[in-house]
Amino acid sequence: MSSFQVKKVAVLGAGVMGAQIAAHLVNCRVPVVLFDLPARDGPKNGIVSKAIEGLKKLKPAPLGVVEDAALIQQANYEEHMDVLKECDLIIEAIAERMDWKTDLYHKIAPFVAEGAIVASNTSGLSITTLSEALPDSLKPRFCGIHFFNPPRYMALVELINTPTTEAAVLDDLEAFVTTALGKGVIRAHDTPNFIANRVGIAGMLATIHEADAFGLTYDVVDDLTGKKLGRASSGTFRTADVVGLDTMAHVIKTLQDNLGPVGSGKVEDPFSGIYGTPPVLARLLEAKSLGQKTGAGFYKKVGRDILRLDPESMDYVAGGAKADEVVGRMLKKPAGERLSLLRHAEGAEPRFLWAVLRDQFHYAAVHLASIAETARDIDFAMRWGFGAKQGPFELWQEAGWLQVANWIREDIEAGKALSTAPLPDWVFSGPVAEAGGVHTPEGSWSASGQKFIARRKLPVYARQHFPEDVLGANAPAFETAGTTLHEDDAIRLWTLDGANGEAGDVLIASIKTKMHAISPDVAEGLALGVELAEKGYKGLVIWSNHEMFSAGADLQSMLPAFMMGGAAMIEGVEAELQKVMLKLRYAAVPVVSAIRGLALGGGCEMAVYSARRVAAMESYIGLVEVGVGLVPGAGGLAYIARRAAENAAKSSNKDLLPFLLEGFTAAAMATVGTSALESRKLGYLLDSDVVVPNKDELLFVALNEARALHASGYRPPLRRLFPVAGRNGVATIKGQLVNMRDGGFISAHDFHIASLIAGVVCGGDVDAGTLVTEEYLMTLERKAFCALLEHPKTQERIMGMMSTGKPVRN
Repeated sequence: MSSFQVKKVAVLGAGVMGAQIAAHLVNCRVPVVLFDLPARDGPKNGIVSKAIEGLKKLKPAPLGVVEDAALIQQANYEEHMDVLKECDLIIEAIAERMDWKTDLYHKIAPFVAEGAIVASNTSGLSITTLSEALPDSLKPRFCGIHFFNPPRYMALVELINTPTTEAAVLDDLEAFVTTALGKGVIRAHDTPNFIANRVGIAGMLATIHEADAFGLTYDVVDDLTGKKLGRASSGTFRTADVVGLDTMAHVIKTLQDNLGPVGSGKVEDPFSGIYGTPPVLARLLEAKSLGQKTGAGFYKKVGRDILRLDPESMDYVAGGAKADEVVGRMLKKPAGERLSLLRHAEGAEPRFLWAVLRDQFHYAAVHLASIAETARDIDFAMRWGFGAKQGPFELWQEAGWLQVANWIREDIEAGKALSTAPLPDWVFSGPVAEAGGVHTPEGSWSASGQKFIARRKLPVYARQHFPEDVLGANAPAFETAGTTLHEDDAIRLWTLDGANGEAGDVLIASIKTKMHAISPDVAEGLALGVELAEKGYKGLVIWSNHEMFSAGADLQSMLPAFMMGGAAMIEGVEAELQKVMLKLRYAAVPVVSAIRGLALGGGCEMAVYSARRVAAMESYIGLVEVGVGLVPGAGGLAYIARRAAENAAKSSNKDLLPFLLEGFTAAAMATVGTSALESRKLGYLLDSDVVVPNKDELLFVALNEARALHASGYRPPLRRLFPVAGRNGVATIKGQLVNMRDGGFISAHDFHIASLIAGVVCGGDVDAGTLVTEEYLMTLERKAFCALLEHPKTQERIMGMMSTGKPVRN
């Protein structure tokens, strides 16, 4: 196993990408020093200081918590070059100028530590050419590392080697980027714009071309090429605005400078004809309309209205047009039927979509051999770098490989395609045709190697029990893996068997309901899980391999009971749910919640009542019941009161109220932690909990946390009484709420709900310091919850949320 460790990273260049890469390193608790040129005026670190201040204002936020900006060490090339000697990884992220980059390499070379890796975050320049500026001793430890913007949120990182890069260097870097930074890594050949931008930007240019050919407006195109097509919701033109039209133009120029037709003296590319800068883009660039950053691009926001550009007049006109509903219905059909309908339809919109898909299939197949090791790399690049649910090869394969291939060939021969280049021979004959596609359980197709190649088996990937994989790979499915002890429509209780077939030693509970909502059946299943775990396992892990942990209690499942017996019927349901939460807390074995995505309302309560939480970095945790006119009803407020008492007990200040206010405010304002780090600040995660950068490692870490707790002699907390703030605390909080209500900051119903929350977290009408139990507070919680259920304003909020998915403010 490699001994390579990254104890500190240097990022060279405090521009948009460099600063955000530094921010993500800080999020992942990797020490980082950010370099830039010395400022001409004022402090020498002025350029870096300004960039770090800018991080605090960016949206989406590059930092998990804004205060962590202070953890980025500041440096400049004049005073701090010796700091580079402390760094195991140096990431160069200055402007895309070959001469500037090579000049910087000459300067840093004497200061690079022995064994350190140097990597360029270029988006398309030749890594091999860049390496030539380095001394021979550094060339084996140099490569390309291409983060996608914004680095915190985009999963993709491309690694690019040179002929002199040592294989072990790429392996070490892939392991670090995967597990420490939480990224999906693909390895790209050293070709212009690598894989994702090569295929993605070509696809955007093709879309612009086809939109013009079919006479479609930008808003309709974005509606067609967004979620309806299984791609990022921003579609094509909105994505260009968000990325920046200058950035897009730069990537296009890299294609123009390096690729051309036969005889051009450039690398031959049969699609080079589409690499010209679209006239409308050229005019926007000339007008300095660069998209979101300048307030205008293909779209412009005026007040609350989003206007679209009219390319003929270059004026902004009313936008918001949608695609034909018939096309939307076509896109919901199975893949084969869907593509057939699009190809053979009469209307402009479906024929446009077929053209866009055909162009991408055609482009990916023709270029596979030169830009990527396997088809899997192209599909992952489009998923992780451009937000597609499927890569082009996956969709092609799902729709019927040879049928789609023949359609593409017919269009090429009819002159409908963007290039006359034929599909490669391997498409129609040999292993791919026989297998029905490029992805098989054996591996994915390598056009350059003319064989199927399995995924790279680095030790870091042993931490991913159910990694994301491509269609056709027949990767293990968690729904059927291991040994099932109990399963119904709501939950599965199972163990992950060992490599040699031995039964797992930790029980896993996977919720199956829509959005993993906590219904009475789920609660019953969790209770059973605790009982089974206590009888013969080292712990219980609550985990589901989907985009969310739990969106909260299943209100819809409660409606029949409410209609039959009113709030009295619901009180019994809530009491059972509260008992389950206490059962999780006081289980004889550790219960570990493995959180990813949303953990809201009851999901948050399920997490805080566990012995330990293991959370993916992008976890969004909070008590949000106020949004539907309710208070947390499964122990969330009891948790806030207990935590305040525990924190006060550790302080010399015995006044409970200061320790209570943050938890009260978070519940009353339905505040959600927008990262695992922010959720820790709000008290939903503790310092002892684990934040995991890579979502696919969540189960591995959670199982090992349960085992470690068991091995250390885990005992559940003892049930004890704790003090509450009492009626004085309620009065103090309500005094502040009155000011907010009278100032118009909250509605009368918000005031009513917040007052009820205050009453519960302060323990009701009792003296300050009165000792209470969790069960006592849960009783107050239930009464407040059920009283609100019968309130007309709350019923309006519940029905509004269920019908529109958006909170009603009344």
